Amino acid sequence: MLPSQTVENYLKTIHLTEAVNRAHAQVPSGERALVPMGQLASALGVVPGTATTMVKTLAESGLVHYEPYMGVRLTDAGEKLASLVLRRHRLIELFLVKVLGMSWAEVHDEAERLEHAVSEQLIDRIDEMLGRPESDPHGDPIPTAEGTISHPEYFDLLSAPMNIPLTVVRVIDQGSDFLRFIEERHLMPGSTVTIESRDDMADSVLLRMDTGDAVTIGTRAASKVLVG
Repeated sequence: MLPSQTVENYLKTIHLTEAVNRAHAQVPSGERALVPMGQLASALGVVPGTATTMVKTLAESGLVHYEPYMGVRLTDAGEKLASLVLRRHRLIELFLVKVLGMSWAEVHDEAERLEHAVSEQLIDRIDEMLGRPESDPHGDPIPTAEGTISHPEYFDLLSAPMNIPLTVVRVIDQGSDFLRFIEERHLMPGSTVTIESRDDMADSVLLRMDTGDAVTIGTRAASKVLVG
């Protein structure tokens, strides 16, 4: 039986939250970070009891490991299913931008709705038509048809080296308002920037674009822009 939309949403959310936790907690490579139940419930917009009930069901199906009072992490089977959902989501986003001309700030919600409805055959055709892309419009890596996904390590604008040209490779906040903010400042993936200064007291990061223009953003925004 194919996984339900609810199952897919839980697995995808655990995967994405796990990745964030791994980065912030500096979990060793190859280990999966535990996702606290409260954090998972908040990300899904449900009460903790609802999330716990569903996670127990996923654990019985072998898709997650659940540790009471601690949290949840994906099994290998759960990781593969989550990756395939992300593959559909990110290829749909790219299709909507490249083929239908939609704004990169609008496609996330559309992809959320469509990712559960399209077949793997259609996704494979979209992948082929787009030239087997490696990332979506926001720079997020696109998993392969086998469910494998690359995890390249990049710096954000708070930790990247200063005074050298850097290329924006990924924007990790998918909110439409934030994406418009980034677009207005020409910080989309592919842009070249140089970090000239950081001021924690002023909550600011001064960037120099390859056009010579100066752009100042806050530290919270800077933490969501990855460069390589």
